[in-house]
Amino acid sequence: MALLSFEKKYRVRGGTLIGGDLFDFWVGPFYVGFFGVTTAFFALLGTILIFWGAAMQGTFNPWIINIAPPDLSYGLGLAPLMEGGLWQIITICAIGAFVSWALREVEICRKLGMGYHVPFAFSFAILAYVTLVVFRPLLMGAWGHGFPYGIFSHLDWVSNVGYSYLHFHYNPAHMIAVTFFFTTTLALALHGGLILSAANPEKGEEAKTPDHEDTFFRDFIGYSIGTLGIHRLGLLLALNAGFWSAVCIIISGPVWTAGWPEWWNWWLTLPIWPDQGVIYDSTGLTTYGTNAPILIGGE
Repeated sequence: MALLSFEKKYRVRGGTLIGGDLFDFWVGPFYVGFFGVTTAFFALLGTILIFWGAAMQGTFNPWIINIAPPDLSYGLGLAPLMEGGLWQIITICAIGAFVSWALREVEICRKLGMGYHVPFAFSFAILAYVTLVVFRPLLMGAWGHGFPYGIFSHLDWVSNVGYSYLHFHYNPAHMIAVTFFFTTTLALALHGGLILSAANPEKGEEAKTPDHEDTFFRDFIGYSIGTLGIHRLGLLLALNAGFWSAVCIIISGPVWTAGWPEWWNWWLTLPIWPDQGVIYDSTGLTTYGTNAPILIGGE
């Protein structure tokens, strides 16, 4: 009943960014708004085009459907529909749907009088996607550098890009991104476990308070970040995971073109090491003796 009472106060006109009262309505529990309409339009059109592309390929097997970007020879131009043009239109639809969804979140926040932390966080996921299919292809001069839409085809693309730089795990931004992903998982698991353990005490005991939760971590690791602080930390960790994911791919090609193991030669030449003249070449495997010349890129 409390929720229903709150809904009456919440479901009032106002807070929209575009469209005024025209789209200011709900369908069941879902707020629509102008950007709800554009989300539905772009998502439906993109989905229909994927199925149409699958039909043209003669398969609806979800594992092998492949909507590929244009060949590199098309550069940054428009490609024929069945030679990458379909991928270009679907990409526009995807970006339109994602951005519309984020702006719909903004409108809901405005109606509730809340901060914009949720749409801000979602924008980092959009950034990672747009980096892959727009920013990096633009910097490399061809839409063909974007990833295909499909399961096996996408996995092949990931593998091929990784091998193009010999060993993608040596990409320093990739290392940072993976670290943030795992740390985010750890933080969420610890936080969720703590809340559930406090809310589900032994039979006959009352649910515990935030003071109990803070004390647990103080005793556990010597410090508790607090009930609000843990959510700030979780947001920071998750945003960094998405941000460094975008960085790791956009520097591969536009910034660094050799194998990623070769990038670490600066580490081997630091003056803190004995003079052994060990330098990786472009294969990332060969080393050279003490008196050998320093070769980079096989030159």
